[in-house]
Amino acid sequence: MSLKKDVKIKLLVAFTIIVVSIYLALTKPIKLGLDLQGGISIVLEVDIDTVLENNYKQLGKDIEELLKDKEIDVLDIKVDKKRLIISILDNSKLEEAKKLIFSKFGRIVNVETDKDYLLISYKKEYLENLKKDIVNRTIEVLRRRIDEFGTLNPNIAKLGDKRIIVELPGVVNPDRAKAIIGKTAQLEILEVVDYAMSKEELLAKYPDGLPKGTKIIEGIPKKYGKQSVKEWFLVKDTPIITGDDLKDAQVRLDQYGNPAVDFELKSNSAEKFGEATARLINKRMAIVLDNKVISAPVVRSRISNAGQITGDFTPEEASDLALVLRAGALPAPVKILEERLIGPTLGKDSIQKTLNAGIVALTLVGIFMIFRYAISGFISIIALLINGLLLWATLVSFDITLTLPGIAGIILNIGMSVDANVIIFERIREELKKGKTLRVSLEEGFKRAWDAILDAQITTLIAAFVLFQFGTGPLKGFAATLSIGTITSIFTAMFITKLLLDIIVGDKKSMKYAI
Repeated sequence: MSLKKDVKIKLLVAFTIIVVSIYLALTKPIKLGLDLQGGISIVLEVDIDTVLENNYKQLGKDIEELLKDKEIDVLDIKVDKKRLIISILDNSKLEEAKKLIFSKFGRIVNVETDKDYLLISYKKEYLENLKKDIVNRTIEVLRRRIDEFGTLNPNIAKLGDKRIIVELPGVVNPDRAKAIIGKTAQLEILEVVDYAMSKEELLAKYPDGLPKGTKIIEGIPKKYGKQSVKEWFLVKDTPIITGDDLKDAQVRLDQYGNPAVDFELKSNSAEKFGEATARLINKRMAIVLDNKVISAPVVRSRISNAGQITGDFTPEEASDLALVLRAGALPAPVKILEERLIGPTLGKDSIQKTLNAGIVALTLVGIFMIFRYAISGFISIIALLINGLLLWATLVSFDITLTLPGIAGIILNIGMSVDANVIIFERIREELKKGKTLRVSLEEGFKRAWDAILDAQITTLIAAFVLFQFGTGPLKGFAATLSIGTITSIFTAMFITKLLLDIIVGDKKSMKYAI
C-alpha cells in the first residue's frame, strides 16, 4: 500500500501532535479542584460600611480644610446614617460654604442645607462604583495573598454585591489559611506623642481633652520574664507611611536572634520616611498593624529606605506577617460567614466513581460504533482516544484545574466526539447510495458533514462560554473541559478520522469493510 504525499504529511503532523500530547500528559501532573483533593471553602463578607464611614471622615477633614482656607469656621462634623452633617460658626455663610463644597466635590457628592446644617452624601453612581471597586480590590489582594501562601488552583469569585467565595484545594492547615485571608493587615507608622502603662493614666495627662490630630492606640502585651506588660500610646492620626508605601517585606532575625520582618520602601516613600525619622531622633515611633501597636522603637538615626518590625513573633507569625504585607492590606475588613472542610477521601471516591462511569460509557459507545460502522467505527474509537489525550494535554499545559463537574464534561465529550463521526459516516453512506465511488463518497461526506458539525459545536461553545463567564468554580471546570473537548473533537473528527479513512481507502483489501 503506497500513501499519497499529502497523506504522509498529515500522518507526520498527527504523529507529532500525539507524541507531544503523550509527553505532556506523562510529565505534567493534573491540578485537581477542591472537590477532588479536599481543602477548605470560605464565604467572606466585605465590610463596605466601615470603608464608607472612613471615607466620609476623610471627606469631612478635606471639607474642613477647604472652608478654613476661605475663613469659614467649622463647629462640628458628624457622620450620621452614611452622610456628613456639618455645622459652621457663622450661619450667614452657609450658602457660600455650600457653593465652595459643590465646586470642589460636586462631581462625587450631593450638597444640601437643612436649617443650620450642611448635609453631604455621596452620589448614587459614585457610591455604586466605590462599592464595586472595594470588592474587586479585596479579591485582588486575596489572590496575591493566596499566591504567596503557596496554594495551587485557588478559586476566588464574587457572590452577590459584597460576598466573596474562596476555595483552597489541598490546604493542610485551615486555621493558618483563614488567619492569612481574614487579616486586614493595615500597616501604619505613626509619630508617638506620649505613652503610659494604662489608658486611664494617659487620659489623665490631658484633662482638657486630647491634642487635636491625635488618638490613643493600644499596644500588644510584651513579655519581660514572667511578666506581661502593655503600653498605651497617644499618636498623631496622620501616618508617616502606610503599607501602600512598602516595596517588599521579608522574614529576618533581629539583634537578639528573634524572628522579625524587614521591610523596604518604595523610592518615593523613602525620602518622606527619611525626613520624618531625622526629625524624630531620640523619640518613639509606633508601628501599628490593624490598629494595634506591635512595636514602638526609639529612633536612633535617620532611616531612609528600609526598617524592621519586631515583636514576640513565632517564625510562622513573622512569615505570615511578611506575606500579608507583601500582598497588601485589604481595602476593607472581611468577616467569615461560612466555612466548609472537604476531606480527600470524598474526592477519591468521586474520582473512582466518575472514572468507572467513563469506562462504561466508552465501552458501550465503542461496541455500538464497531457494530454499526465496522472498520470506520473502530477508527472513530481511535479518534475518540486521541481526542481524550489532546484534551488532557491541553488541561495540563494551561494549568486548568480539573473538578468533578469537569470530569462530567469529559464524559459528555465522549458522546459529542462520536456524534461528529456518526454524522460523517451517515453522509458517506448517503453518497454511496447515490452510486458514487467510495473515494468520492468519502470526500463528499466530509464536506457535507462539516456545516452540521460546525453548527452543533459552535452552539456548545457559546453555552460553555456563558457558563465559564458567569459560573462559579465547579461550573467553570465543567465549561473548561466541555469547550476544550469540543475544539479537540472537531480536530479529531475532521483531521484524524479523515486521515485514517484515507489510509484505509488506499488499501483495496480493506475498502469494502470501511463503511
